[in-house]
Amino acid sequence: MTHPVLRGRASACLLAALLTLSGCGEQAPQALGTLEYDRITVPAPAAEPITAIAVREGERVAAGARLLTLERTRGDAQLDAARAEVAGRREALEELRNGARSEDIDQARASLAATQAQARDARAYLARLQPLGARQLVAAAELDRARAAAGSADAQVAAARAALAELDNGARPEQVAQARAALEAAQARLQAQAETTDRLDLVAPRAGRVDSLPYRLGDEAPVGAPLAVLLVGDAPYARVYVPEPLRAGVEVGDRATVRVGAGGERRYAGRVRMIRSEPTFTPYYALTGKDAARLSYLAEVQLEGDGVAELPAGLPLRVEFAE
Repeated sequence: MTHPVLRGRASACLLAALLTLSGCGEQAPQALGTLEYDRITVPAPAAEPITAIAVREGERVAAGARLLTLERTRGDAQLDAARAEVAGRREALEELRNGARSEDIDQARASLAATQAQARDARAYLARLQPLGARQLVAAAELDRARAAAGSADAQVAAARAALAELDNGARPEQVAQARAALEAAQARLQAQAETTDRLDLVAPRAGRVDSLPYRLGDEAPVGAPLAVLLVGDAPYARVYVPEPLRAGVEVGDRATVRVGAGGERRYAGRVRMIRSEPTFTPYYALTGKDAARLSYLAEVQLEGDGVAELPAGLPLRVEFAE
């Protein structure tokens, strides 16, 4: 026979369990995750030391605000070299377009006259030797030298005449086109170098909050390394992992309730802005109960309402999707 005290205790436990079950309704479908902002990075345009840092981590900045400054000595020198190359290419093109100077043409004409005089003298000397050679009064070798000298003088006359014609006719159209192309290439290099040099003063591409400054004053980061990380956007979003049983009922544009914090004491309205079609394994913080062995789908829920812009990134949250 059961003792009356034991029967009383069993009845009390059963009554408490029934009350607990009656008070717990079915929970809405939910997914776990963290609060995030859109992140953008400002990469290093060149491997130069950091000479100035104008902001602090956590500070709000406007679009175009200066963040950091890199050493400009090498960049300014390269920019000056690019400008000098453009100037040289431009002058070379103008020289081809303007043609030869009058002094160069006069010098070519004088050279032609001198070679013509030498050619006349060589031909006259050959003419005097030919009768003597026919009577064998001079050596055959002497006659051959005179004949070679006359031919060389005629060739020099032809070369001087061609040089004068080249100066008179000016540069060929192909040479002008090549010089123009070389100038355009130099201008393009100058523009690229000017852009690179201007980017040594790093500015915020969008308004936001400085989340991270990985490097310190004097550091020399490699090209492409993130010198600053900004959190941008008017409002944060919830990055959650939707369990596989809920995936079929969640679509872009669906309404949701976002509970921020470990206890979910702060509630905000939200709307699904993205959900992946390919699943990923459940992350460690979502391994609860039967969900531990299930696949999940990465989703983003945009928070709406007053005060959401002041929420810090990284807070834990859970999202309840409307039925």
